[in-house]
Amino acid sequence: MDTIIRQAAIRGRDGTWDVGVEGEAIGAVEQSIDGSADREIDGQGCLLSPGFVNAHVHLDKCMLGEVMRPNQSQTLQEAIEITWDHKRSYTVEEIADRASPVVDLGILNGTTAVRAFADVDTIGGMTPVEGLLELKRRFEGETTFEVVAFPQEGIIRNSGCAELMKECMALGADVVGGLPWYERTDRHMWDHIDFCFELAKETGKDIHMLVDDTDDPNSRSLEYLALRTLEEGYGGRVTASHCGALGAYDHTYAEKVIGMVREAGMTIASNTQISLVMSGHSDRGLVRRGITRVRELLDAGVNVITAQDDVNDPYYPLGRSDQLEVGQYTAHVAQLTYPSDLETVFDMITGNAAKAMQLDGYGLDAGDRADLVLIEARSAREALRLLPSRRAVLYGGRLVAETRSETARHRVGSWP
Repeated sequence: MDTIIRQAAIRGRDGTWDVGVEGEAIGAVEQSIDGSADREIDGQGCLLSPGFVNAHVHLDKCMLGEVMRPNQSQTLQEAIEITWDHKRSYTVEEIADRASPVVDLGILNGTTAVRAFADVDTIGGMTPVEGLLELKRRFEGETTFEVVAFPQEGIIRNSGCAELMKECMALGADVVGGLPWYERTDRHMWDHIDFCFELAKETGKDIHMLVDDTDDPNSRSLEYLALRTLEEGYGGRVTASHCGALGAYDHTYAEKVIGMVREAGMTIASNTQISLVMSGHSDRGLVRRGITRVRELLDAGVNVITAQDDVNDPYYPLGRSDQLEVGQYTAHVAQLTYPSDLETVFDMITGNAAKAMQLDGYGLDAGDRADLVLIEARSAREALRLLPSRRAVLYGGRLVAETRSETARHRVGSWP
């Protein structure tokens, strides 16, 4: 064995376990592995998990929050407009240099796979995609990295974007992105979705769209996306993020759409933090949380995930590239706090998200890929409660991050 992690806790298994790594894969999972390895890690009963998966983050715009003017209205439209001047002056190196610390922080926090969105439009051209492809090159061998060609300004309303999308896919983008609800009419929204499916089929790529990211119950692109997914047989290959309008639909229509999403085999991503701060600004009195119908989607059997989305940009001023923090927010906002619910939340940042990205060999059995995180907690519940250190992170069997934390409590005086 190259590496053995000794006496680690594993979800769903009693006691502690030794996990042996050979090359890029898990070689053995036993309660006690005989012999030794080149590297031995003392798990000390801490939780060992497959690496975290962040399947939606806008790395081309990260860390611009303190550079751009504040988003005074806290609206999506103003956030889009704020970035225009910066897009015109983007360079490949500037994007990669600015985003690299964010990716590094994610790795330190146990993220072993990331799906990064890059704007494609006639303002910034292909530079954001080129910047993230450079970022992908820099982190080769340290994390799984997918680049999404994302039409932030729309496709129909931004004349020339369609050709740029084709060029970006030819350049090496991994996923076809979409923003259908941002088009001006329903007809254009349908054309937007149709174009994305044609491009995905031509290139053999998956689809990840930002869908109905609004409080408006009249925004209904999710239904058509589900229909096209069914018609094209693209089950398991389409993810829809946000879907906030689903929470504003009347229950009868919402049930219909959820049923279509389930039948189509789609994934829904609830980006909880950004929905909290960007939605409900026109509400008075009881302000909506802005997230989609997470529990109802889960109860229907839909694959639901949650992701970071933004890190210190015009949309969201915070963010630590920490999927445990994202999960903790989701547990609060979606009211998933019963013990079994917390296990589901942990799934949303691990196995469910890996399914959305179709990661081969993801798991914690012999033969699975050795993308692992050792968390300084005894259970998923404790990990979500404390957001503790990630003691070790392995990617493809290689140790890519370690954290050691020491604290001391110095008592003054004595107990009464």
